[in-house]
Amino acid sequence: MAKVNLDLTHDASEIVHYDTARIPLYIKTGNLSNYPDKRALCHWHEDIEFIRVLKGKMNYSINGKKILLNENDCLMVNAKQMHYGYSQNQQNCIFICILIHPRLLATNQLLKQKYFVPVLDNSRLEYLHFGPQDILHDEMMSLLDRIMQLKEQAVPGYELGVMGSMMLMWNRLLGIPQMASSKPEVLPDSDLAIQKDMVSFIYQNYAEKLALADIAAAGNVSRSKCCIIFKQYLQQSPIDFLNHYRLEVSCSLLKTTALTITEIATACGFNHLSYYSKFFSKSYGCTPNEFRKQHLTE
Repeated sequence: MAKVNLDLTHDASEIVHYDTARIPLYIKTGNLSNYPDKRALCHWHEDIEFIRVLKGKMNYSINGKKILLNENDCLMVNAKQMHYGYSQNQQNCIFICILIHPRLLATNQLLKQKYFVPVLDNSRLEYLHFGPQDILHDEMMSLLDRIMQLKEQAVPGYELGVMGSMMLMWNRLLGIPQMASSKPEVLPDSDLAIQKDMVSFIYQNYAEKLALADIAAAGNVSRSKCCIIFKQYLQQSPIDFLNHYRLEVSCSLLKTTALTITEIATACGFNHLSYYSKFFSKSYGCTPNEFRKQHLTE
């Protein structure tokens, strides 16, 4: 069976499916319970990402740095950072997720070079975390809620209102010293680059029969070093990450195709249907067939 095409660029960064074609803007309410083991997949993209926790709490990892996001916390993740969210003690979390590509805001070249490029190219600025004790917290929370409200109301031209709120937010964020640090640039983290290479290899070859040695070879490291890097940045073994990614792809196929369960298992790299079904049930609390039926009725 042919391999399923993935929405990835040449470097395996995520291709974001924006709300409207050719308008690089994505606004959704997320729910950790929709992910296997309440854990989103590691990804990166050129969009700036904003998270606002509505209910519960979750852990968030950015380039291996771990943050606990509590209810009402807000987060900005700079472009091209490797990140993902996962459950805190298997608790659920409901959150707003907003992605916006810099080109939507920086249409004027002078403004782009003056106010956006220094931030996007600031290697020290991986993220900004806003809790109740931070001076901009209430304003950030209000603006993100406003953006979500505009999306939900979806009146003609709501995108312009979103852009206005985003421009106001950017203006306020520029007053934070971390947004344009004048300190010397930080040397690239070689292990982080290796991690991206190995994750990219998995994204591009998940349907094949992969062993730990194959994943390690993609990063040009030993198997033990491979495991250490995955543990450091993703808190998973390489094979666990591979299987969770396969599971994520299978969910998409269950919802969008008429392939049989066996065909889906094979297309995603699971050689044994029984293992796939058992792993799926453990992660989602239902069988693949039950999952498909649930989504057919939505």
